[in-house]
Amino acid sequence: MNPGSYRMHILAAVAFGTFLSCFAGLAAAATPEEKRADIQRMRSDTLTKLYEIHPLAKSAIQQSVGYAVFSNVGVNVLFISVAGGSGIAHDNHTGKDTYMNMISGGLGLGLGVKDFRGVFVFTTEKAFRQFVESGWDADVQADAAAKAGTKGGAFAGAITVAPGVELYQLTETGLALQATIQGTKYFKDKELNTK
Repeated sequence: MNPGSYRMHILAAVAFGTFLSCFAGLAAAATPEEKRADIQRMRSDTLTKLYEIHPLAKSAIQQSVGYAVFSNVGVNVLFISVAGGSGIAHDNHTGKDTYMNMISGGLGLGLGVKDFRGVFVFTTEKAFRQFVESGWDADVQADAAAKAGTKGGAFAGAITVAPGVELYQLTETGLALQATIQGTKYFKDKELNTK
C-alpha cells in the first residue's frame, strides 16, 4: 500500500469513527420508546411533505406491498463522506412496522452536512421481504436518475433503484432527480424491534 493510500485509509477511519461516536452519543440519550416515537413522527412528517410535493404518491404507497421511510444526515469532510440514519418499514398487508437503520461511507469531495429523507415503495413482495428480512446494500444500481418524461402517474418523480423498488428522495428543495444512496446499507434495528 503506498503512503498516500495509507493516509487516506487512516483519515477515513478517523472520520467514520468520529461520526459513529457522535451518532451513538445522540442515540444513547433517548429510551427505545422515545426513539420509536421520533421515528414515527419523522415518517408522518416525511409522508406529509411528499404528498404536498407529489399528491399521486399517496395512492402508490397505499396500493404497494409496503414502504419504508428513512431520514439521513450525511457529513462530508474533504474527500470522506459518512452518513447514518434511521427509518421504519411498513407492511401494508399485515400493518407491521419494522424499525431499521442505515449507514454509509465513501469517498467524495466536499465539506458540509447533507440532510434528506427517502421513501422506498415496494411493488413486489419479494423486494419488500428482502429489504426488511435480509437487509439491503445499495450499490451501483442505485446510481440512477429519475426519468420524469418516461414515468407517468404515481411514480413520476420516483427513481427505480432495484427491481420492484421505487424511491422518492426528498431534499430541502423538493424531490431529488438523482439517487444518492449508493454505498448505503439498510438493516433491522435490533433494539427497537424488541419490545
